[in-house]
Amino acid sequence: MSTLTARTRRSFTTHWYAWAMVLPVVVVLAVLVGYPLGRGVYLSFTDADEVNIGRTIGDFSVPATYRFVGLDNYWNILSGQEGSFYPRLMWTVVWTASCVFLHYTIGLGLALLLNRPMRGRSLYRVLLILPWSVPAFVAAFAWKLMYNTDNGVFNELLAKIGMGPVDWLGDPFVQKLSVIAVNTWLGVPFMMLAILGGLQSIPRELHEAAEMDGATPWQRFWSVTMPGLRPVSSTIVLLGTIWTFNMFPVIYLVIGQAGGTESEILVTYAYRLAFQGVRDYAGSAAYGIVILSLLLVFSVFYRGMLKRQEAAK
Repeated sequence: MSTLTARTRRSFTTHWYAWAMVLPVVVVLAVLVGYPLGRGVYLSFTDADEVNIGRTIGDFSVPATYRFVGLDNYWNILSGQEGSFYPRLMWTVVWTASCVFLHYTIGLGLALLLNRPMRGRSLYRVLLILPWSVPAFVAAFAWKLMYNTDNGVFNELLAKIGMGPVDWLGDPFVQKLSVIAVNTWLGVPFMMLAILGGLQSIPRELHEAAEMDGATPWQRFWSVTMPGLRPVSSTIVLLGTIWTFNMFPVIYLVIGQAGGTESEILVTYAYRLAFQGVRDYAGSAAYGIVILSLLLVFSVFYRGMLKRQEAAK
């Protein structure tokens, strides 16, 4: 312990300027991230709800009467007593896997096209980046209007080719396909840009050497391009998974309240627990901690798998 203390003091003495520069960031993160996270963890072990939470009404202050209940909230969620966690978890996993797969494959295809010499390549890049520059809530409302059953663009196009209207946001299965399409449109530009940067970092000599050895375009793609993209791909897939797993605006704003609960993912259900109906703050906090734990486990497993693959080579 004394060695650690001495090492810390020596670090402060030697690198005091660096610590001074980092301190404001640490304080901001502690206030904006650390305190809410700690408060959420605490509430998840209580029975706090709209009735027993402390609040101030005018000149009167109502004290909090919620109590500590230990792991009851987690047991209710994980044991299935609540009845909705595992179906929503399954849909959340399907939603995340589908979106990330489409993000990566479409982004990879577009990046390969934009990496080739072509006329107007800069214009195509700008146009393909536009969806990423649009705020998620603006895109969600725009797509919701296009999905409108009576006057939406998609049903108007279907009517022009003699097909009947589709209830895009009414049928549970079509709802899910609709929100996957919206999130794919939003997420492809990031993947495309990241992969394009990875493609441009691969030495051209590797492709030329493979071509001289008689490798076909397909063989060069799998033996040169994909291994060269591995560092970028591993990072963006991890980031895309975390972002999509918690993609609140698309699900909540596109489907809204008319979609029932079948198309909700875990994060939108946690929001509904905390801010709609009889507000269950403890249950919502427990859901949040479960979501965080799932993402941490996935991240650790994913990084470990990548390290084992690298070590095996």
